[in-house]
Parts: sequence; structure tokens; C-alpha cells
Amino acid sequence: MATQDTAIRKRQQIANANRMMLIWVAAISALVGIALVASLFLLQKAWFNEKVLGEKGKTAQTLIDNNKVVDKLKDEIRVLNTNEALKSSMAQGEDQPVQVVLDALPSDANSSAFGSSLQEKFLSDPALTIESLNVDPVAGIESTSNQNVQDAAKSATGNGENQITFRFSVSSNVNNAGALKNLLLKLERSIRAIDITTMSVETQGNRLVLSVDGHAFYEPAKTVELKDKTVKS
Repeated sequence: MATQDTAIRKRQQIANANRMMLIWVAAISALVGIALVASLFLLQKAWFNEKVLGEKGKTAQTLIDNNKVVDKLKDEIRVLNTNEALKSSMAQGEDQPVQVVLDALPSDANSSAFGSSLQEKFLSDPALTIESLNVDPVAGIESTSNQNVQDAAKSATGNGENQITFRFSVSSNVNNAGALKNLLLKLERSIRAIDITTMSVETQGNRLVLSVDGHAFYEPAKTVELKDKTVKS
């Protein structure tokens, strides 16, 4: 009887030990799993922080590089303001010669202002009669529906970007052909960047008619600003 009780107790102890072992294995497995998850989370957090620091470093370096060239740009502008050719081309009311550069390549597509300039500064010769004058609104900026204007600009230089297309026709007496020549010289010497793509001269009775197609250019202003950038993990 005692031997049987001893055997039963041994089996119970073995069962208890097995149960305890299973509990310890499960607890350790859970702890290992938690540790792995926590490690992955910390690694992802560290990697994300490195990305953020990298972007901040790029921004800081860009600002440093920009600050380095500020003095150089100021020196170049001061040199331009001493340029005699620019001084001689200044318009009335301008106080800095460098403004001539901005006049040559305006920052906005103001086709109506360019049309007024053509009429008042180039075609105002009393010896000339304006037969027609057309300046097309810039497609996509001043006009959203003028597909023909866009196509005409593209055919001129291949891309049609930052251009104002125009056409005009003027006439003069055959005895005053010099007026047409002077007009062409004005266009050639103009501060404003003007490109004549087609030109024709024909005789109509006692008058000479000059027809010109071309385009002027503009360059949109560059905006310097700081922007927010979202860094995704």
C-alpha cells in the first residue's frame, strides 16, 4: 500500500513539474515575443528619426549654400549697375541700370502691355500707317481656349513656352521706304527680347506694306520660400 502511495505521489510530482515547465516555457516565449516586437518598434523609430534628421540636414545645408552666394550675387549686381551699356539704355524714371535686364525679360505674360509698347514705341512713326496689329493672349495663362495661338508659338521654336506671339502690318509711301527700314532697326535694337519669325514686303499701288510675325519672351519670377515636407516612416 505504501509503495502504491509513493508511486502516485511521484506521478503527481512529475505532472506538476511538467505543468510548471510548460508555464515557464509559455512565459519565456511571451517575454521573447514582447522583446522582439519592442526591438522592431525601437528600430523603426530610430530609422524614422534618422530620416527626419537627414531631411533637416539637407535643408540646413541648402540654407548654408544659399547664404554663401548672397555676397557674390550682390557684387555681380553692383558690377551690372556700373555697366555703361545698361546705363545708356535706361528708361526714363529708372534709377538702377540693372532694371534694363528686367525690362528685356519681364516676369509676367502681359500681352496687352506688350501690344501697347509695340504701338507707342515702334509703330508710332508718322510716316507709317498701321494696317493691323494683333498680340495673342498667352495660352494657359491669359487664355484657356486659344489653341491656335499655342500651336503657332510651338511652331516658332519647338516648345512655345514663355512666349507672346504677335503680328502686325504697316505701310508707307514708296518714296519713304526708309521708315520701314527704321522700324526694323528699332526692333533689332530693342531692349525687349523680340524674335521675328516671318517677314514680307509687298507693293500695293504707291505704298509698301510690311507684314511681320514674331514673338517676344518673358521669364516667370522665381519664388524662394520654405515649405513643409512630410517624412513618412
